[in-house]
Amino acid sequence: MRILLWHVHGSWTDAFVRGRHEYLLPVLPEGGAWGLGRAGRNWPESVREVDLATLDADAVDAVVLQRPEEINEVARSLGRTPGVDLPAVFVEHNTPKGNFPNIPHPLADQDLIPVVHVTHFNRLAWDNGSAPTTVIEHGIPDPGHLYTGELPELGVVVNEPVRRGRVTGTDLLPAFAGVAPLQVFGMKTDGLAAATGIDASRLTARGDLQTKDLHRELARCRAYVHPMRWTSLGLSLLEAMHLGMPVVVLAATEAPRAVPQEAGVVSADVDELLRCAARLVANPEEARRRGLAAREAALERYGLGKFQDRWDELLADLHNRPRRSVNERRDERILVPAGERKIS
Repeated sequence: MRILLWHVHGSWTDAFVRGRHEYLLPVLPEGGAWGLGRAGRNWPESVREVDLATLDADAVDAVVLQRPEEINEVARSLGRTPGVDLPAVFVEHNTPKGNFPNIPHPLADQDLIPVVHVTHFNRLAWDNGSAPTTVIEHGIPDPGHLYTGELPELGVVVNEPVRRGRVTGTDLLPAFAGVAPLQVFGMKTDGLAAATGIDASRLTARGDLQTKDLHRELARCRAYVHPMRWTSLGLSLLEAMHLGMPVVVLAATEAPRAVPQEAGVVSADVDELLRCAARLVANPEEARRRGLAAREAALERYGLGKFQDRWDELLADLHNRPRRSVNERRDERILVPAGERKIS
C-alpha cells in the first residue's frame, strides 16, 4: 500500500516506516510541523518525500492521521475526504489534557475513521464515544544490548523539561541528583540545572543527540530514571529497556503494564524510587541482572515485528472497509478547525 502520513512523532514514525509498504511524507522547503519529510533520517528507500500540492490523489491508498487538522488538509489538497472516499485511520499518541477524565476525543462519536491508541491507558483515558477504537502498542527497532553501566550515574531522557515541568517530573530531578549525578538527554535541556536548583556538578545536560549516539551514551549510565507523570508511555523508556538498562519508573499511566518489577522498580512512592536508584548505583551486578530482565520484557512486548504485524492487519482491514461516496455521506464529513496540535 501507498500510505500518506506526516512526520510528526519521530520515534513512532521510525518504527512505522520500517514496515512492508510505501510511505509518502509531505515535505516543504521550510520544513516545520507540516513539511518535515524524512528530516535526514536513515530510513528505507520505501519512504518518499512528496509535495502534497502536486501529489496525484490516486497515488494514495490510505492516510494515517495524527492530528485532527490533517483531515481538512488532506481533503483540501487531494480532493478526497479521509474516511469517506480515502481509507483513513487516526493514531492517538497523547494522553488527554485538561479536565481528565471527562475529555472527548476529537474523533469521538463518528464511525468513518478508526482511532488507534498507542497504549491501553490512552484508550481508557480518552472519552472515545462511539468511535471504533483499538490499541497497537509501540514497536522499537532493537538497538542491541549496548548496556555497560560503567558510570555510577543516572540517565534521563526528556524533551523540554524546563517548559513542561511537573508533566515530565522535572521537579523530582533534584531528589534523584542527591542519589547520583544525572545525565539528561533531550531537546532544550540547557539551563535545566539552574531551573531546578541542582548544582552543575550533579547534572550534565547532554542535549538532543543522534539516535545511535544517544543509545551509546545512555547505556553507559548505571540506571535509567523515568519520572514522567503524564505521558502515554515514553519511547525513551522502552529504548532504555532494549539497551539492557535497569529502570526506575514512576508508576503513572501505562508504565506499570510496560515494566515488570524485576526490571528495576515501578512505584508511585518517590522514596522507594530513590532507594532503588541508590541500590542500583551501588550494586553494578544487580543493575546488570535487572537490565537483562528489562531487555527481555521489552523484546517480548515491544518488538518491531509484532508492531508491524498488527499494523499490517489493521491496514488490510482498513483497505477492505466499504467505501461511502461523498454524496451519500456528505453530512457526515469529519471537518475540524484549522490549527496545530503539538505531539508531546
